[in-house]
Amino acid sequence: MTRTLSTIATVLTLVAGVATAGAAEPFKVGVVHLGSVTDGGYNQAHADGIQAMKKSLPDVEVIQVENVPEGADAERVMENMIKRGARVIFAASFGYLEPAMRVAQKYPDVKFFHPGGYKRTPNMTTYWASTPEAFYLMGMAAGKTTKTNKVGYIVALPISFFLANVNAFELGARSVNPNVETRVVFTGTFLDPGKEAAAANALLEQGCDVLGVIVDSPITVVQTAEKRGAYSVGFHSLGVSKFAPKGFVTGVAFTWGTLYTRLVREVMDGKFKSQDILGSLRDDFLTLAPFGPAVPADVSKLVDAKTREFIAGAAHPFQGPLKDNRGAERVKSGEVFPLADLRKMDWLVEGVVGQPR
Repeated sequence: MTRTLSTIATVLTLVAGVATAGAAEPFKVGVVHLGSVTDGGYNQAHADGIQAMKKSLPDVEVIQVENVPEGADAERVMENMIKRGARVIFAASFGYLEPAMRVAQKYPDVKFFHPGGYKRTPNMTTYWASTPEAFYLMGMAAGKTTKTNKVGYIVALPISFFLANVNAFELGARSVNPNVETRVVFTGTFLDPGKEAAAANALLEQGCDVLGVIVDSPITVVQTAEKRGAYSVGFHSLGVSKFAPKGFVTGVAFTWGTLYTRLVREVMDGKFKSQDILGSLRDDFLTLAPFGPAVPADVSKLVDAKTREFIAGAAHPFQGPLKDNRGAERVKSGEVFPLADLRKMDWLVEGVVGQPR
């Protein structure tokens, strides 16, 4: 009897060993974030997308690290993820481009994805979505909501893509309210709550009753507006609305989940190819946030109609004639400023108070 039990135990041990040896190694995806994944903005949008991907691909194991500075620290984190078995890396900050490229060249079998990158390697894909059309729509909603006809924008840096978003916002607002002006303050950084609060309060003191923001986390700005009875619009994430339940108008949001699912699935299926992906309102990873309670009832119909025009190609956010805020003609009547040339938009449109330099 003892010998029989011993034999059974040996067999079970062997079977367990075979099962363990035959178990498939989980497919691991590494994600590097510049800030907090609960920032209500840029980082949370990426983290929510990863979470949605994980739900669609439950066998994928995610290695996620937040608050990683750009540069050598990012490289070390990415390399550590690869040593832990990561076969895909999402380097989820614009400033991670150079570090990610260096690591990608060192590990050619690992696939990399970078948001907003302007160059790539054979094992790296870049992705983003063109946002001026969505900012135009958001401007329409703000233009119908403001009572003072003054909107304030807190912007990290005076780079072309951000200027284009502010311009589109002002043009959208003026399309429904010709008296709206947009006042811009540049903070010089993507995350500095102190500077953002000071800028928000200064704009509110100037009479602005809607505040917009193009920094990593919109929480400080929308909360400042909410506390002082003003309205706000968001950027990057759907999650910011809860920080301004009374005064939130709407926001431009990236819903990365379906795109991330497709990208990881392509790698898993051996179908990866290095490419530049640029989406728009026509795609499933860019949307407007639901309107807040302060928005007039007729706004949704106006915005929905213009959205359909943009999707059909029947409208353009930068339709001439357009002047800059110094009075110079920038786009002639009957012409448009091409979205493909946004890197060349180094000016602010008529109606925007402030200068990029």
